[in-house]
Amino acid sequence: MTSAPPNFPVCRDPAAYRAADVAHMTRALDLADQAIGLTEPNPRVGCVIAAPDGRVLGEGHTQRAGGPHAEVMALRAARAAAGEAALRGATAYVSLEPCAHHGRTPPCADALRDAGIGRVVAALCDPYPQVAGQGLARLAAAGVQVELGLGAARALEQNLGFFSRVQRQRPWVRVKVAASLDGFTALPDGRSQWITGAAARADGHAWRLRAGAVLTGRGTLRDDDPRLDVRLVPAPRQPLRVLLDSRGTVSAEARLLQPPGEVRIYTADAAALPRLNALDPGRIQAVAQPGPDGPAGRVDLAAVLTDLARHGVNELHVEAGRTLNGALLAADLVDEWLLYLAPTLLGQGRGLVDFGPPAQLADAPRLTFHRLDRVGEDLRLLARPQGRLARWRPDAAGDDPATPT
Repeated sequence: MTSAPPNFPVCRDPAAYRAADVAHMTRALDLADQAIGLTEPNPRVGCVIAAPDGRVLGEGHTQRAGGPHAEVMALRAARAAAGEAALRGATAYVSLEPCAHHGRTPPCADALRDAGIGRVVAALCDPYPQVAGQGLARLAAAGVQVELGLGAARALEQNLGFFSRVQRQRPWVRVKVAASLDGFTALPDGRSQWITGAAARADGHAWRLRAGAVLTGRGTLRDDDPRLDVRLVPAPRQPLRVLLDSRGTVSAEARLLQPPGEVRIYTADAAALPRLNALDPGRIQAVAQPGPDGPAGRVDLAAVLTDLARHGVNELHVEAGRTLNGALLAADLVDEWLLYLAPTLLGQGRGLVDFGPPAQLADAPRLTFHRLDRVGEDLRLLARPQGRLARWRPDAAGDDPATPT
């Protein structure tokens, strides 16, 4: 867990800030939203630079990996609009701690310091080990006033996947399901197009876009032949598509394997790798990740998540059938359920998830509703295992990150 650097004020109560501070941080968080679908594997960050009188000098958000970070974009905009001198003594509001290391870009903490910024208000510490408070420490050592915690809950929500990958070495796993009001995802024969309406389907594509990878299993490929790309919303990039295929028998004609975008196939049978890797060398990659039963068994789900994290996947969006959903649930690998409920009844059909019934009601997996929204004619529910964030506790202040700011 990332802890707050010593001697830095940590405040999670917006009432302790001026209205202008809250407004500027809210704008920085709004800018971070604009980086969704763009910055993988980097976090989504927004920055606003304001003069002492509250006037906005510049703003920006993180660009594609290898491109400028939010602070640099805001500094550029401020210099272009108001000149270098206006930055002296200004305040930078940033939704994640400025970086302190040389990666593909120079340290943002140094850029703010060198520009003469007098105060930095950060929502969260960056969990990345090469930052982890060092950016704020470097600024404080240079005499910059540093404050931490305003907007922390929303900043964490924007970057749950980044925190998960850095701190748990696996992506934040979101399982998406579309179902009837009585909980069926398809008719008994597997037909499911379309249970939910057009608005919900477009919304589902927006959730695909925010993920680093979209995963499905061989059963869904057989029944639906999905593409799993992003088509119904503008997409600056296509997420990696991931297939779990224990036997490695996927057809080269499967729509999931077609361009655009890269595909990663996990199989339990290493003998299938030569054929799979020859399907489209460089764009389609296959990996043998057998479970304890070897080639005759299933793919090792936990090992798949670890491998995806090593390849920079922050959020993993799962669109699969009840069997794979149940396997992920049984392994306690589901961080979030994204459930679309249509105002229709099927009476019988295929369920959401396949797992053995608990011996007692008290043993049933318990979820907490995080959000409930209406999307077109359907309902969208976002639910998480109880205590998921409380157990994880990745926020800089050490408080429960689920607590709203």
